[in-house]
Amino acid sequence: QVQLVESGGGLVQPGGSLTLSCAVSARGISVASRGWYRQTPGNEREFLASIINNGLTNYGNSVKGRFTISRDIRKNTVTLQMNSLKPEDTAVYYCHARANFGADYWGQGTQVTVSS
Repeated sequence: QVQLVESGGGLVQPGGSLTLSCAVSARGISVASRGWYRQTPGNEREFLASIINNGLTNYGNSVKGRFTISRDIRKNTVTLQMNSLKPEDTAVYYCHARANFGADYWGQGTQVTVSS
């Protein structure tokens, strides 16, 4: 089983920064990739960033250059550093993990609100 627990959401002013963290617990399952998505009401979940086991990263076009994904292997966490935040970044942010055999796992979500 894989459990994901996000933290770090909240309210930030436009132009500000926020860091999201996700604790990944995987018992008996090999995780191939870890990442972040977000979702607003009435819309599909949007891919933001991912990092695979060799450290290679990938970003969605809407956050490229502003968001940075990283992981701490020792602590088994994945972090999303968000800079230059805009009101349109307001959403519920979800931590994601994909197992080697293809199953997807999700955290409970954390709210990020960008507003003055």
